[in-house]
Amino acid sequence: MRCRAAVLRAADAPFTVEDVVLSSEPAPGELLVEIAGCGMCRTDLAVRRSGGRSPLPAVLGHEGAGVVVGAGSGPDGAIEVGDHVVLSFDSCGHCPNCRGAAPAYCDSFASLNLFGGREERPPRLTDAAGAALAPRWFGQSSFAQYALVAARNAVRVDPALPLELLGPLGCGFLTGAGAVLNTFGAGPGDTLVVLGAGAVGLAAVLAATAAGALTVAVDRRPGRLALAERFGAVPLPAATAALPERIRRLTDGGARYALDTTASGPLINAALHALRPTGSLGLVARLHTPLTLEPGTLDRGRSVRHICEGDAVPALLIPRLTGMWRAGRFPFDQLIRTYPLSDINEAERDCDAGRVVKPVLLPEGTR
Repeated sequence: MRCRAAVLRAADAPFTVEDVVLSSEPAPGELLVEIAGCGMCRTDLAVRRSGGRSPLPAVLGHEGAGVVVGAGSGPDGAIEVGDHVVLSFDSCGHCPNCRGAAPAYCDSFASLNLFGGREERPPRLTDAAGAALAPRWFGQSSFAQYALVAARNAVRVDPALPLELLGPLGCGFLTGAGAVLNTFGAGPGDTLVVLGAGAVGLAAVLAATAAGALTVAVDRRPGRLALAERFGAVPLPAATAALPERIRRLTDGGARYALDTTASGPLINAALHALRPTGSLGLVARLHTPLTLEPGTLDRGRSVRHICEGDAVPALLIPRLTGMWRAGRFPFDQLIRTYPLSDINEAERDCDAGRVVKPVLLPEGTR
C-alpha cells in the first residue's frame, strides 16, 4: 500500500512529506488504521537530539487516532474493522510489569518505542524507492495517512467523538492527567504544583481541577499562565522571588504533590522545598544533566520519582478522559491547533516557539 507520510531523514533536516510503502496485510494481533489526526509530541522532536540512538530515516508520530480498515486475527471481542481507535504506546504484554497492569514500565519500553521497535523482517515500512525506513515509532509511525499497529496499542472509542482530535489522549494528555489521577490520586482538598504549562502540564491542570484539587501553575510565559488560570489554576511566574515560600502561602503550608514537566534543576528544587511533609514530586521530563538536590529537599518524608505515561493503562484511562470531556470537565480540545500534514514543519516551528500548546496533524486524502 502506498500512502503519504512525513519522513525525518536526518536529525538536522526538515520533515519531507513523501510517498511511502506500507505492508497492507496486518499480521495476527495487528491493525491497519486510517489516521484521522496525530498529535505532535515533544518526544517526536527529541529524536533530533537523540545522538543517533533513535534510528533514521523514520516516520515519527505516536499520538494517532483513526478508523480500523484492516485487522489480523485475534481473540473474540477484539477490535474490528470500522472501529474508531486511539493509539498509545507499545509494550510487550508478557513481562512482569505488563502482566501487572503497568505497561508503561514494560521491560522493553525503550527498545519498542524509542530505539528500534519490534524486529520487522521484511521491513513493514519503506520509501518509494524501496529503501527501508526505521521500524515503527512507538509501534505506530502515525505521521501518515495509514499506520500498521499492534492491536494492544489501540483503544476503541465512541464514533460520536471528534476522532481527529483524540490522538493526544494516547500520550501527552494521558501523561499529565494520569499523573494527577493515577500516580497522585488527587482529590478534593489536595494541593498540587505544576511546573511548566505545556501540553502535559495543562492536562494535569485540567485533571486536577476536575478532581477538585487546588493547583498552582508555574511557567515563564504569560500566555501559558493565562491558559492555566482559565482552566482553574493559580498562576505563578517562574521568576517569582522566594518561589517556595510563595507556593507554601498559596497552598496553606505546602503542596501535597508537585509535577515537573521542565527538567529544570532550580525549579525542581523549589518545588521540593514547597512540599509539605510526606509530599511527593513526580518528574515526567527527561533530565539531560545531573540533578543536584539542595540540602533539606528530601527531609520529613518528601519523595521524588519518575512517572512514565501517567502510570496509565490506556484502555482504562482514555475512556475516562473522553467521559470527562463529554461532561465538560476535561476540555482538552481547547489546547489543540490543527495543521494539514503538509504543514508539519510549520507545526514544529510553532511548537518550538510556544505559539501552540498541542499541534495535531491532519493527513490529506483520507476519509
